[in-house]
Amino acid sequence: MASSTAQAAPTRYEVENSPAVCSGTIDSNWSGYSGSGFCNGTNATSGYVQFTVNASASGTATLGVRFANGTTTARPANLVVNGSTVQAPSFEGTGAWSTWVTKTLSVSVNAGSNTIRLNPTTAGGLANIDYLDFEVGGTPQPQPPGGIVGWATQAGGTTGGAGGSTVTVSSWADLRTQAQASGARTILVNGMLSGSGTIEVSANKTIRGVGANSGISGTTLNIEDMTPANVIIQNMNIRGVPGNDAIQVESATHVWIDHNTLSSTIENDPDFYDGMMDFTHAADYITVSWNVVRNHWKTSLVGHSDGNAGEDRGHLRITYHHNWFDRTFERSPRVRFGETVHVFNNYYSNVNNNSDSYAIASLMDAGLLVEGNVFENVQQACWSASGYADSDPGRLVARNNSLTNSGPCEINGTVAAIPYGYTADGVGTVKSSVTAGAGAGKL
Repeated sequence: MASSTAQAAPTRYEVENSPAVCSGTIDSNWSGYSGSGFCNGTNATSGYVQFTVNASASGTATLGVRFANGTTTARPANLVVNGSTVQAPSFEGTGAWSTWVTKTLSVSVNAGSNTIRLNPTTAGGLANIDYLDFEVGGTPQPQPPGGIVGWATQAGGTTGGAGGSTVTVSSWADLRTQAQASGARTILVNGMLSGSGTIEVSANKTIRGVGANSGISGTTLNIEDMTPANVIIQNMNIRGVPGNDAIQVESATHVWIDHNTLSSTIENDPDFYDGMMDFTHAADYITVSWNVVRNHWKTSLVGHSDGNAGEDRGHLRITYHHNWFDRTFERSPRVRFGETVHVFNNYYSNVNNNSDSYAIASLMDAGLLVEGNVFENVQQACWSASGYADSDPGRLVARNNSLTNSGPCEINGTVAAIPYGYTADGVGTVKSSVTAGAGAGKL
């Protein structure tokens, strides 16, 4: 295990300023860029961008490439450091040329001057490039669009490991040691770490993946019996765990699950995996934002049983926003007793394995506000008044949702007002913004 303290901020290199080189034109016709312009590279494999950066010491550097791609086709490139190709990142569509996204990459650099070059590998050329953030000896602490929003901001907020030390782990054993240690810390996970069993996450932790391809498999992250827990899980690739939950929050408050890619495989047995993100036993003040959840049956259970009203009622306050649920055949989420669970600006696609498939269920007098979501090819968007399985009906208010080739979002009753400030995007922009911005590697 290596330990380091993150620098205060990365160094920013604007593409329009020498010695940066743009093989194309410096334009300013799309809004949202930094500085005086952005690089609109030639639409050819020759349309490269190159930055010359200075490193105070040799080691691993974190790159933040800010780009916009208004097409629906990804624009791949070779990442060339000091003349050698080290990675092949793809710059996906961002929904509009004025929608800018930062892609985080990790590379090795030498002390002193280094060249960082993006060579497009298709005739479409590069995405538009705004700037490069560069840091050695630490990892920037990025925030997603708009920062933290929702229930995790309430009752003191959720800050994770802020104010503590920063450590980098590259083995499952080190991750478990650091996650279970006392005290505030930010744990940077470098690479895909595989191990079996449960990692007990203690209070005041941020667990954040390095780059786009770091995370864990075979492991349950358990956040339990802490008020507040104050835990952030961010920028991780997380695999479903056969027979267990991937993320389990019980009797714990103040958790933010953000910009992760969570996936398993679709098995004939819906019980092969358990939950991907389950919140039970009066868990509270939680935000689930900008995640991709794919190929999973039992996605996110809120409230574990119909008989637990005494513990759960008045708790289970959770916000789900800007997540992409793709082929998640139930529980996205399924809620008992919680109020108000706020589900807004999510994209649901291909939730249609069979006639029992559904996206959202409000049960056992839960109260859900479902607004500004996009449902495409969803067997049943929402259950509420009808109940579901053996569970009694819940309450659900739906507004401004878009349904295409999907069953209805059933409504029932009224719900309590949302106490925090937020801005729901117009439903017409949700699909593009979520597919461009959700998941690991999109911070």
